[in-house]
Amino acid sequence: MKMTFRWYGEDDAVTLEKIKQIPNMSGVVTAIYSAKVGEVWPMEDIKNLKDKIISYDLEMEVIESVPVHEDIKLKRADYKRYIENYKENIRRLASVGVKVICYNFMPVFDWTRSQLDKELSDGSNALVFYTEQVEKMDPIAGNLALPGWDASYSKDEMAELISAYKQLGEDGLWENLEYFLKEIIPVAKECDVKMAIHQDDPPWSIFGIPRIITNETNIDRFLKIVDNEYNGLTLCSGSLGCSPNNNYVQMVKKYGKMGRIHFAHLRNIKLLDNGFEETAHYSQCGSLDFVEILKAYYDIDYKGYIRPDHGRMIWGETGRPGYGLYDRALGAMYITGIWETLCKLAGNIL
Repeated sequence: MKMTFRWYGEDDAVTLEKIKQIPNMSGVVTAIYSAKVGEVWPMEDIKNLKDKIISYDLEMEVIESVPVHEDIKLKRADYKRYIENYKENIRRLASVGVKVICYNFMPVFDWTRSQLDKELSDGSNALVFYTEQVEKMDPIAGNLALPGWDASYSKDEMAELISAYKQLGEDGLWENLEYFLKEIIPVAKECDVKMAIHQDDPPWSIFGIPRIITNETNIDRFLKIVDNEYNGLTLCSGSLGCSPNNNYVQMVKKYGKMGRIHFAHLRNIKLLDNGFEETAHYSQCGSLDFVEILKAYYDIDYKGYIRPDHGRMIWGETGRPGYGLYDRALGAMYITGIWETLCKLAGNIL
C-alpha cells in the first residue's frame, strides 16, 4: 500500500513540510480548490500544484476530488457541457501523472455532521452525527455552515434544488449516474486513470434527498454499470461503518479480489443508538477493528493508496474540522505499524 495524506493547498495550515516529516508518507491527495465546480482546471495551475508537491519529494498521484456538478446529477441544463469538461479534467490530470481520481455522487450535500467540535471524554474534539440534532436542521433556512453545505446558494435556489432531487428520486439518480459513467469511464480507460467513487456519508438519505452509494447491494449495482477496473471505489471505512448493516472487512475482501478498490479512506467511528462519533483510529476507541481491516487489505495484496481519514483535534490544535495534523499523523503511523507487523509476520518487507 502507499500511504497518502489529504492536503488542501497553500491555505492549509498543515503544510507539505509537516506532511513530509510523517514516516512512510508517499504523497498527498489534493485538488485545484480555486476552480469553480464544473469548469476545466487550468493546466498551468495543475502543473504548478504538482511542481510544488514534488519539490518536497512527495507524489501527486491521487486527486480528491474532481467535483461532479449538480446539473450532471440532475441531468439538466448544462449537463452535457459539464460532462465534457469533466472528461477534459481527466485528460489534463493524466498528463501530469495522476493515477486515481476520487469523486462522489452525493446530491447537494457532501459528508454531513451535526457538530464539528464535540468534546469527547478524553478532552479531544471530534466530528459527530446525532440524529436528534440533524432532525432540527433546516437546509433551506440558510443558516447552516457545515462541510458539504454550499453557502453560495440562496434560500430559493436551495429550496428548488432539494425539491428537484426529491422529484428525481433514487431511480432517477441511478439513471443519471449510469449516463455519467458511460460517458467518462471510456476516457478514464484511454488515459489510464482509475475513477474511484466515494460512498455517501452517512450512507442514508439526508433531508429526504436520495443517496444511492450506501451499501454492498448498491455498490454491486454500481460496479456492474461499467464492468471494468477503471470504474472503481474509494472504499471508506468511516462512511460505510456508520451503518451496522455494512461489513467493511467483507467488502474489502470482495471488492479487493475484483481489483476494484483504488483508494482507501480509513477512520474509526463509534456507533451510538442516535448516530455516531468519530474517534481516534485505535480500534479500542471505536466500533471498527483496524487490525482486521488492514489484514483484509494485506490478504488481497493491496497495492493501492490509503490515507488516514478524519482526525480529532488534539493537543490544543485548531484548524479545518477533521483535517488537523496531529491525530491524522497518529492514524497514519498506527496504520503503518499494523501493516509493518503483517508484513513481518508473513516474512515480507514493508
